[in-house]
Amino acid sequence: MSSLVKVAAVHAAPVFLDRSATTAKAISILREAANAGAELVAFPETYIPAFPVWAALWAPIDNHDLFTLMAEQSVSLHGPEIAALRREARTLGVIVSMGISESSSASVGAIWNSNILIGSNGDILNHHRKLVPTFYEKLVWAPGDGAGLRVSSTSIGRIGNLICGENTNPLARYTLMAQAEQIHISSWPPMWPTRRPSSGGNFNNVAANRIRASAHSFEAKAYGIVTAGYMDASMRDFLVARDPSVVEVIDRTQRAASFFVDPTGEAVGDLLQDQEGIAYAEFDLTRCIEPKQFHDVVGYYNRFDVFDLTVNRKRLKPATFLDIADTPAASETDESNTLDDALSRSSNGGRLDA
Repeated sequence: MSSLVKVAAVHAAPVFLDRSATTAKAISILREAANAGAELVAFPETYIPAFPVWAALWAPIDNHDLFTLMAEQSVSLHGPEIAALRREARTLGVIVSMGISESSSASVGAIWNSNILIGSNGDILNHHRKLVPTFYEKLVWAPGDGAGLRVSSTSIGRIGNLICGENTNPLARYTLMAQAEQIHISSWPPMWPTRRPSSGGNFNNVAANRIRASAHSFEAKAYGIVTAGYMDASMRDFLVARDPSVVEVIDRTQRAASFFVDPTGEAVGDLLQDQEGIAYAEFDLTRCIEPKQFHDVVGYYNRFDVFDLTVNRKRLKPATFLDIADTPAASETDESNTLDDALSRSSNGGRLDA
């Protein structure tokens, strides 16, 4: 394993609420990044099919149709979108971190904010569901569980991921640190409206994400990939056409940025904010070792006799069917549970052969 790794953060818009077209766009981006030499390509939060920014703009009683569309366009772990991404990852020989809105085979209306890590041979290395939807996201997504709180061992290093506000959760972050994480991916939406401009506007979201990324990398002594969504003209036009009164909120809310930090928390590589594209950086993973001399918070620089953390990585299920072995064929739910059980049993960070 070479210590030098070229990585890519995708700063791109989806084809808004169209999972098939967005998957096709993602594959095109993967090919471009692979041609540029990237070995790991990280996409933003719920890139497929979109981030539900409307939950910040209108009351839920006005969003029933958008929730329905979001649920219909969400992605199954065993659906054609993930299958296409797995094939492309294997063909290109790249590792892919993809944010999806994940559908449930147990309910037509339950969806999760999820991340799928796909290996360079097309294996699903990890399947993480966001532990707690943040603020207005609670109107869209169900809470996840701890099954995906794992670091995956790959040919380019040990990779972990947390989604958006999870990067503010010290225990979730420590859970990944305690698995020898070397590359930490944090994925974000294209914008995060929290106030109307007339009432003081938003906090500095770019600065906040930089603080969170740098803090984690400094504490973990790991490299950080910050990959954020992008709002293109078609997404903006869709929202404004629905209700022109939101134009000020949309246009005066700061756009997110995609960038990278090193194990000391310093910026490295490209930064993208106001234009769509792919940001690149080169990581030298040997630089994750020396800072451990200063503070190894999962090694000597801790008091395990004072502090004790237990993490439940069991995949939560709505029901357990004891007669399932008697059925002619396993349902998608059972296939998903089999996958998650295999990930839990895996001894190499969550790798599962296709």
